[in-house]
Amino acid sequence: MTPIRIVAGTAHPGLAAAVAAALGVRPVPCDVERFPDGELRPVVHGVQGADVYVVQPTGPAVNDHLVELLLLLDACRRGGAGTVTAVVPYFGYARQDRRDRAGQAVGARVALDALASAGADRLIVVEPHTAALEAMSPVPVEMLTAVPILADELAELTPDAAVLVAPDLGAVKPAEHYARLLGRPVAVVRKTRLSGERVHAEELVGDVEGRPAVIVDDMISTGGTIEAAVRVLLARGAAPDITVAAAHGPLADAARDRLGRLPIRCLLVTDTLPVNGARSGALRVRSVGPLIADAVGRLRSGQSLDTLLMRG
Repeated sequence: MTPIRIVAGTAHPGLAAAVAAALGVRPVPCDVERFPDGELRPVVHGVQGADVYVVQPTGPAVNDHLVELLLLLDACRRGGAGTVTAVVPYFGYARQDRRDRAGQAVGARVALDALASAGADRLIVVEPHTAALEAMSPVPVEMLTAVPILADELAELTPDAAVLVAPDLGAVKPAEHYARLLGRPVAVVRKTRLSGERVHAEELVGDVEGRPAVIVDDMISTGGTIEAAVRVLLARGAAPDITVAAAHGPLADAARDRLGRLPIRCLLVTDTLPVNGARSGALRVRSVGPLIADAVGRLRSGQSLDTLLMRG
């Protein structure tokens, strides 16, 4: 079989190491030279003829990490790699999948085209913000789901009386996936986004009175969506014993402030991005390293990824 190489970008070397360990290999050496003006020049070693997987989430600082990923892909291709797969657990720009007014860019499409042009043969992502990513990409995309990983943890953290809450209409399908795995009902909050940080929750569909609530979403950035959902839940009589679960935790400073003021007893995320454990005593983190390694192993052996993929 073609040798495998795991290349770790600087965005999340810990996750790359976890993926490599699960596959029984070590990450290959990679040097990223940084010029005084911020310019990057990566050098990748020992990839000639290999099946290469470049692990680099494009989280904060999104633009720096995206450019580094593009250069790493090009370096691997120029280093003679047999195949190059971009493993981007958190895919920045996925929220920009359509225009809502004239003159806007479609950032997701631009990023996908750039990855393909830089040399990626395939893309692996975890819980992207939009399922349209696959249709927009010039190369095959494997969209892995973190829902079973988080649901396994939630089964131990939450009582049987808990209700799963989608904080907006975009989170309904993931919430239904959690519900199937946990055997619990779903409630839905309808919201209006006022700005990048401000959200207004308008109504709640579902019975939450007296019940612990589990808010599930794909990511938490500013915390505005979660805050709005919590306010509605408490106003509708939900128990002040709220759990929040999300695949991705960029957790900007605004999110820390917001969530710290809310009755959240547990905040559960994965390690698609580096997570500072000191941010909250309620924070729990589950690793997607084994999930990604499983997907890589199946791709290399020609096995189906069906049970690992996000449901559309």
